[in-house]
Amino acid sequence: QVQLVESGGDSVQAGGSLRLSCVGSANMASIFALNNMGWYRQAPGKERELVARISSDSQVTNYLDSVKGRFTISRDNAKNMLYLQMNSLKPEDTAVYYCNAVPDYFPMGQGTQVTVSS
Repeated sequence: QVQLVESGGDSVQAGGSLRLSCVGSANMASIFALNNMGWYRQAPGKERELVARISSDSQVTNYLDSVKGRFTISRDNAKNMLYLQMNSLKPEDTAVYYCNAVPDYFPMGQGTQVTVSS
């Protein structure tokens, strides 16, 4: 079964930075590179939302308006890796962050918690 594992979440002060990582299981090697990928987040009491997405060849990226200019998504297909660099973090960025294809048809991982305090 394919598996996505997120890491890099932490508790930081507003204005801080974090870099999230996501690795796909070895059996995803043939499909990871073929898929548009994205970072999603879900805050308590809210629906999950797509924060950023990147095309399979890294040529196209899209961001939620509220994170534009602060977050950068990237990927390394040779390593089945997806990244999210988050700068100038705000309390409203607090959520559990997940990676998945866009649309999210892979099994969801456990996510990584990001907590931003003011």
